[in-house]
Amino acid sequence: MKKQTYVEDNTKEKHGGAFGMGKPNTAFAKYFTGNSYLNPLTNKEASSVFLANVTFEPKCRNNWHIHHATSGGGQILVCVDGEGWYQEEGKVAQELKVGDVVVIPANVKHWHGAKGTSWFSHIAIEVPGTDTKTEWCEEVRDEEYNKL
Repeated sequence: MKKQTYVEDNTKEKHGGAFGMGKPNTAFAKYFTGNSYLNPLTNKEASSVFLANVTFEPKCRNNWHIHHATSGGGQILVCVDGEGWYQEEGKVAQELKVGDVVVIPANVKHWHGAKGTSWFSHIAIEVPGTDTKTEWCEEVRDEEYNKL
């Protein structure tokens, strides 16, 4: 029986899981430390629920932020690739891995992003609600992040 040989794969490393990495997230870059990528899965104007696959390079994270709503609202994260972090204000950060789901109630200050040694992707789901808006706050400081 002939032994199987494999050709080395020199193609660019793929990230983003089954949904793909998308394009550089330039529209929201000012709210991120590091580079992120966005792959919208639904059309925000044509759908009542917006979903996007967000990919973070290692150490990338978004600023603290709040998804405000007078009723309903909030955000759901479905982790699809790599490993990351999620933290609510006043609580310990929690590790995120593929298959984890985080339900973030409206009006809760939080951040999320990649671990220092891993790319990370999640599907971000904007939960419909009344008077929804996102308030972007301060950066997650390197001193805080590096303690994780």
